[in-house]
Amino acid sequence: MDTLTPSDLEFLRRPLHGFLTVAGGQPRPVWFEATPDGTLQLFSEPDAPKVRRLRRDPRASIVVAAPVGERERWISVSGGVSFETDGAHDLAERLAARYWDLSDPARAADLKEILAAEQLRLVLHPEQVRRYEY
Repeated sequence: MDTLTPSDLEFLRRPLHGFLTVAGGQPRPVWFEATPDGTLQLFSEPDAPKVRRLRRDPRASIVVAAPVGERERWISVSGGVSFETDGAHDLAERLAARYWDLSDPARAADLKEILAAEQLRLVLHPEQVRRYEY
């Protein structure tokens, strides 16, 4: 099993989009959070297509790359995904604050809508980690 290094975790704490791929699906940009224990977590509505696919095959990968204008760097993490019924709304609030300007009334309303819906926390447990840094 591979693990995320402190340098990986520092990179993954930035407000970058991850591209999540699940069996039978196309990559989708997602918000995510790297946890101190080296897992990655995201949230989703329980009936989303990615969740239905993960229930059939609970493996996924996520790729995160540095934005244009920076030196090339990416991290790819793959492994099993667990479904957690707690903490999804708290995660959504943290991620919204990281990715959006919540002083914008439109974004604040978007967050309110997310929090009004049932959410599931998805936890990706790294089994393979690949990285590149130029």
